[in-house]
Amino acid sequence: MIELSLIGIGTGNPDHVTLQGVQAIRAAEVILIPRKGADKADLAGLREDIIAEVTDTAPKLAYFDVPKRRSEDGYLRGVDEWHDAIALRWQEAMDAHPGARRIALLIWGDPSLYDSSLRIAARLKHNPKIKVIPGITALQALTAAHAIPINDLGAPYVVTTGRRLRDEGWPKSASKVAVMLDGECSFQSLDMERYEIWWGAYVGMKEELLIKGPLDRVAEEILTTRAKARADHGWIMDIYLLKQRDG
Repeated sequence: MIELSLIGIGTGNPDHVTLQGVQAIRAAEVILIPRKGADKADLAGLREDIIAEVTDTAPKLAYFDVPKRRSEDGYLRGVDEWHDAIALRWQEAMDAHPGARRIALLIWGDPSLYDSSLRIAARLKHNPKIKVIPGITALQALTAAHAIPINDLGAPYVVTTGRRLRDEGWPKSASKVAVMLDGECSFQSLDMERYEIWWGAYVGMKEELLIKGPLDRVAEEILTTRAKARADHGWIMDIYLLKQRDG
């Protein structure tokens, strides 16, 4: 039986890879590497760098092109069809190495938090055995970089997406909200005078950018910094934590 390991690798810093993750990378016969176009070639390069960092003899690398997601049929249907298309690319890359029994994918952050790799893996036709190696999440990296706790004492927090923050507003009963997958800086939809923000991009990497403060005072700085960083690198991964201000 084929074993497919989904290895959480943190946010791009090789130091984020756990010992268990290192062992899984070394044990793999083939590692699948996604390509997302020339403007995001650095993302494949970061995976290659991590593999080279933790192995003496690198396993075979099998590249596949990530299809673009369609949005004409609505968000959920578009994502569902996109996952089908990605699963097909995974399967094609795996089929190109018929003798391999230990195959791996390096997953940003952790496979369990706002990542679709487990749902995609469930669509593979050969029904491989799935093994998950946990990794440092972007949320953990963010709170560590700012040296803050994720929750207030005895209080709940919510992890959500930019789309839901825009559509639904501030979640009820939450004192803090962590926002992921937000390409539109959806904090702009809030009454910004009411919130504090801790923002980070490329968290844990040498390119790390951090901004914090009252949202109404630092929002423009975040927008400007984010736009420049994306233009410079061709891609950006960012996350932020919001807190309602006292009073």
